[in-house]
Amino acid sequence: MDVAGLTIWQFSLLAAGGAFLAGLLGALTGLGGGVVIVPLLTLVFGVDIRYAVGASLVAVIATSSGAAAAYVREGYTNIRLGLLLEVATTGGALTGAMLAIGTSANVIAVIFGLVLLFSAYFSIKGVPERPAEESPDRVATWLALDSSYPTPEGRQTYRVRHVPAGFGLMYGAGVLSGLLGIGSGALKVLAMDRVMRIPFKASTTTSNFMIGVTAAASAGVYLHRGYLDPGLAMPVVLGVLAGATLGSRLLARGNVDILRLIFAVLVSALALQMIVNGLRGTF
Repeated sequence: MDVAGLTIWQFSLLAAGGAFLAGLLGALTGLGGGVVIVPLLTLVFGVDIRYAVGASLVAVIATSSGAAAAYVREGYTNIRLGLLLEVATTGGALTGAMLAIGTSANVIAVIFGLVLLFSAYFSIKGVPERPAEESPDRVATWLALDSSYPTPEGRQTYRVRHVPAGFGLMYGAGVLSGLLGIGSGALKVLAMDRVMRIPFKASTTTSNFMIGVTAAASAGVYLHRGYLDPGLAMPVVLGVLAGATLGSRLLARGNVDILRLIFAVLVSALALQMIVNGLRGTF
């Protein structure tokens, strides 16, 4: 799309409309709109990838805050575990943001494309629930990380496993968040569910609790380096918030399997385009 002839209002409306669709898809699939915003801004609107990442990080902060507060209030979030793992993700986010400043835009595009393909696969595959009957883990017991979450039958307890391994994976998730401007929720949920053996509902809500702080840490680096443009971030944030709000309401009514399939197809197409353009050096 040629945006050179657009006025600031026309560009803002188009960016907000695209961000609305990104937030809608992100809410319907549980992976957030960040995985769509950056390729949308770079491929469709021709925005420099670092400015696109900066705007996406602000959107991630905005969209995660409201949902995180609701999940904490309802008792799903493991706050103690989230605060511990946030040390790793925040450190990783700062590392990723600093790496992004000195990394070629084409390299970032290829990495982003690969992460998008993983997110598409994760959205289709899903994650099964884990049983609550697990033997105690020494580190988790020492740090009092075991918790419970509400179910129709009452609160269901669970035990946290393999804390050091999960901590290391969270650092990697933080690096991706700072480097690519996404919440990296797929990797966080995968680490907590598959490695730390936390039930899916608890892992997704705890991940959402962590995402905003992780994004805020890396957004500060982008702001300091001048890659956070308020004129771009504002319409993106407004669009994503509106889309995410609508998506959360439609989620209970829609066919989740079909929605996830549509998301996977769209994200895969964006991923391949990002990888091809990155390899060609067109960013």
